[in-house]
Amino acid sequence: MTIVSTSYSRRSFLKTSALAGGGLMLSFSWLAGCASSDEELLTLPKEWFDLNSYLKIGENGVVTIMSPNPEFGQNVITSMPMVVADELDVDWEDVIVEQAPHDPAKFPDAMLGQFTGGSRGVATKWKALRTAGASARHMLRQAAAQKWNVPAEEITTSAGMLRHASGKSARYGEMASAAAKVPVPKEVKLKEVKDFKIIGTSRKNVEGKKIVTGKPLFGIDYWVDGMLIAMIVHPPAFGMRLKSADFAVVKAMPGITDVFPIETLPNEQERGAFDTNAFPQLLAVVGRSTWEVMQAKKSLQAEWEPAPASSMVVSGFGNKSTVTVPAGLEDSASHLTSMEAAAARPGRVVRKDGDPAGAFKRAAKVIERSYSAPFLAHNCMEPMNFFAHVTADRVKVAGPLQAPGFIEPTLSARLGVPADKIDIEMTRMGGGFGRRAYSHYVIEAALISQKVNAPVKLLYTREDDMSTGIYRPSYHATYRAALDADNNLIALHVKAGGVPESPLFANRFPAGAVENYLAEDWSIPSNISIGAFRAPRSNFIAGAEQSFLDEVAEAAGKDPIEFRLELLRRAKANPVGKNNEYDVDRYRGVLELVREKSAWANPPAGVSRGVAAYFCHASYAAHVLDLTIENGKPVVQRVTSAIDCGIVVNADAATNMVQGAVIDGIGNALFGGMPFKNGAPEKTNFNTYRMIRMPDAPKAIDVHFVKSEVDPTGLGEPPFPPIFGALANAIYKATGKRLYKQPFVGETPVLG
Repeated sequence: MTIVSTSYSRRSFLKTSALAGGGLMLSFSWLAGCASSDEELLTLPKEWFDLNSYLKIGENGVVTIMSPNPEFGQNVITSMPMVVADELDVDWEDVIVEQAPHDPAKFPDAMLGQFTGGSRGVATKWKALRTAGASARHMLRQAAAQKWNVPAEEITTSAGMLRHASGKSARYGEMASAAAKVPVPKEVKLKEVKDFKIIGTSRKNVEGKKIVTGKPLFGIDYWVDGMLIAMIVHPPAFGMRLKSADFAVVKAMPGITDVFPIETLPNEQERGAFDTNAFPQLLAVVGRSTWEVMQAKKSLQAEWEPAPASSMVVSGFGNKSTVTVPAGLEDSASHLTSMEAAAARPGRVVRKDGDPAGAFKRAAKVIERSYSAPFLAHNCMEPMNFFAHVTADRVKVAGPLQAPGFIEPTLSARLGVPADKIDIEMTRMGGGFGRRAYSHYVIEAALISQKVNAPVKLLYTREDDMSTGIYRPSYHATYRAALDADNNLIALHVKAGGVPESPLFANRFPAGAVENYLAEDWSIPSNISIGAFRAPRSNFIAGAEQSFLDEVAEAAGKDPIEFRLELLRRAKANPVGKNNEYDVDRYRGVLELVREKSAWANPPAGVSRGVAAYFCHASYAAHVLDLTIENGKPVVQRVTSAIDCGIVVNADAATNMVQGAVIDGIGNALFGGMPFKNGAPEKTNFNTYRMIRMPDAPKAIDVHFVKSEVDPTGLGEPPFPPIFGALANAIYKATGKRLYKQPFVGETPVLG
């Protein structure tokens, strides 16, 4: 039985109060989710409080937990409440959920507590969610014990009921008011994993019905009476800025109320970690309807000029630095040339074990390969948008964003409004993938509203969305391996970099498994704005690494899975270095599981298969991908996935997350790429930016989870990176050609 403290700091973690209509209200911070069946299926209490960060139990036993974390499809809004409900021992059908607005007063840890990203949602809230449910259950048992005059230890709970061997029983709601008077326990006993009743089962998305029936949930649906529509016009290329504009013609167009320039984030304003903004100077077009504003936007005549180099102070996560943005118009061809040149020069040594140079000199065989990938656009299904209503004494903003706690101080500083006068309402996001952590569009909407003195909804067109930046960086990595006369790997050298950051993770596998190991990195400055993209940096380096390991295994005459397991056995028996990030047993576990479940030794006739495995975001993923070549094109027949993400909370949601990552990764590997010419993105809509389509998706995806009692770790991102390598390795088996550049389609005749 796990025992945890209910007080995490000088701030009390839990407190209770009685509801006006009777019942128990238990508040707690670090809560990020709840779930339920539809509200209309429940008989709600007569008195109900719409408060943030509270677990409420009504007199009829209905439970509500307000969810402070944004939801963008990962389904934490279902999985997190399952954790609370299990420890509370409540009937799942008696739980309802509400999305809370951003409220740092009620969430003292709002900078983290209301942030969705990094695959850390369930992991960071696991203990808090369990403690909240267990504490409420403890207090209900104490209340029943006092009323029945029996020891609390003799009272059992199940499905929202309290029972005693004497035959006495009561619903939670009957004891809720009395429980509110019971002191919050200093520590509570949490369930053993074997006693979970809801955690580990499959529960459908609590918002599923709302989504499929078109009930407004998303920011783009947001509407208030008197609201104006706004759109932005930005420079046509990175490295340019506004010189002049003629507003006369556009202002005279039907439905247009105003046209003006805005400056979102001046260089002199200190920026936060997510305050990336490619074009701080924009033109805003405001009108009565989307169509009218869109036509005016197309008609707006503006003149642009080269922007000079600039610098700004960026402060975030305890660090402060000055970032310089270079001048000039960049293009993809020069990026690749610059990256290849940088890869040929010595890099910054990040890790060095043993004597790599000596090992390469005495090697019987040396293998060297380079890999590259272009910029990628996020392409969320729902383009960026946000509502804002700025008045003299209050700011209300509403829409899809991942990090309300990070944008609030920037919004406060830019508008000159105290943070406690800002209300942020979080809507469901139509995709995030890291893009909506960079909430410059919230600032834009607020500045436009402030200027026109009216409520405004800012809408990005798809072209705006694709061409305003926050891309996955362009990357390059060179790997070298040294084999001895017995085909043992005796040295590994990786040198990786990119525009404008490096993808290197120097302490991940196979670091720690090779006696002589060298990791170097480099980077090339750019004025093209970049940001987190599903499994940042890992989404490239995993594919390069796993493709290279397959090639090394072949050169050594070894089975690809066995070769990886051999390295892991080395890392287990004689680990090299002290900073290895991965757990050998968990890494080995997914490889062994995927080998078993895919029947690796007995592939189907006519099928070519590739394997890859990777560790990131505290979890482990391995894929075996089966494909055929049909009419000169790769057809993915099946993907078998093995995942170790610790305890799986919601089996359905977890499976769906892996399936989505597999499909997303295949699409990006085959087709993804944002090329630039003279600073301008060459693709601005889906007619030129190819996304994965139904025929490109695997015919089947089998997902298997390692049975574990480890607390939950990441899941939204870990399955994504290794699918790139598995696909490349399968294509090699099918065509005999290794792939070194993404996207894969077009690189070889068989794929062109």
